[in-house]
Amino acid sequence: MPSTNPIPIRTDLVFRPAPSENGNGNSSPKSSATHSTRHKHTRSSYSEGSPLTAMSRNNSLTYRPLKRSTPSPDKTIAVINASGRQAASLIRIATAVGYKVRAQLRNLEGVIATEVATNPNVTVFVGELYLRNQPDDKRDVTVHGHLPGILVNRSLISQLFNGAQLAFINTTFYGNEIQIGEAIADAAKKAGVQHYIYSSMPDHAAYNPEWPSLPLWAAKHEVENYVRRIGLPATFIYTGIYNNNFTSLLYPLFCMELQPDGSFVWEAPFHPNAKLPWLDAEHDVGPAIIQVFKDGPDKWSGKRIALAYEYLTPVEACRAFERGVGRRVRYKRGPIEIRVKIPEGYREQLEALERLFSLNNDDPKKQPPYFGDAELESRCPEDALKLWEGPRGLEEYAREIFPLEEEANGMTWMREGEGLGQAGADPADNGEEEEADDDGDDESLDEGLIMRGLKRDEESWLA
Repeated sequence: MPSTNPIPIRTDLVFRPAPSENGNGNSSPKSSATHSTRHKHTRSSYSEGSPLTAMSRNNSLTYRPLKRSTPSPDKTIAVINASGRQAASLIRIATAVGYKVRAQLRNLEGVIATEVATNPNVTVFVGELYLRNQPDDKRDVTVHGHLPGILVNRSLISQLFNGAQLAFINTTFYGNEIQIGEAIADAAKKAGVQHYIYSSMPDHAAYNPEWPSLPLWAAKHEVENYVRRIGLPATFIYTGIYNNNFTSLLYPLFCMELQPDGSFVWEAPFHPNAKLPWLDAEHDVGPAIIQVFKDGPDKWSGKRIALAYEYLTPVEACRAFERGVGRRVRYKRGPIEIRVKIPEGYREQLEALERLFSLNNDDPKKQPPYFGDAELESRCPEDALKLWEGPRGLEEYAREIFPLEEEANGMTWMREGEGLGQAGADPADNGEEEEADDDGDDESLDEGLIMRGLKRDEESWLA
């Protein structure tokens, strides 16, 4: 059975401070990007730009772990969607321990893309994985299903795998995800990739015909099946809900909405007492994937890994968040409110998710497993802890990182109202929430919740 309590997070790891500003006269390209754009990652653990970073032992520029004397791996990893949370986490760790990376970026905008592009151990390929047959075609390429005239950028994909022995692939729904996923797998096999790790998700209808498919996840499921059919030495990771998805901006599903009294409310359709898997993608994907590569396909080929470090109900998640942020946090079960403009493909995903996790279900035991496969989900968090024992839990995220990302979006609540919204009340709530105007205008999404001010960058939010 899965663990029912939040995992104990190790705090005995050794860290050393980064060099002081006086000891380094060079300006950081990441810091420069910080001043020119604002989005959810502008001042996160990727950036030294915030005065709040002094609080965080996990800030990647404020504290760094002591280096170990280990041989440098003589291998190259091919990575797509390199500015997404999963890929960026892997690239940061992989290049720090000696791997080379060949990385596809959709563009060079944003602090994470800047970080990746300026990393001396990364060769960057800039461009979309899809092509428009007509230059003036302005259709939304996130719509699920076949889009005539939207092609696969096979030339870029082929270049990406030149000289690569390993691959970490997290496809998104820009373009036809199934066609792109199959083309990437074909290129990896042709290049002789020795270990192919694919970030997959379930097609719930494949486990129970009464469960609706979630279109974004069903596409990944089909790509996984194709990878298996062509015989690649592959491992499939299933990632839990990102801690980093939470934001007080009015985006659907993971809005941690700030209340007039200084408390927060999270509203979603999940049963308040049904367990869900959780993951800090920014902090923990990279170390886990590196361990899978080190173990190799002899151990992991053909296997699925539940990559989630906590297994909590929404009420338990709110309690952990409350302990971290130091303010009352309540969970309200309710419909998914769409109050900003979102890509059509994500709208389709949310509509299906609301049907899958139906508000009419009053029995937490009848809620479908998040990973579709109950046996896979039962291995949370044991699967993940076998790979990496230093995760950042939801409480720690809420305490150390959430305020930084909120500050980057122009929020000031973390500097105001010490006595507001005190923790300790019942985290479940059935009250009504405020409405807000639709103030979003973007076409982007693959994971995380990355935005410029109140509008999202050409980055992503889901995967």
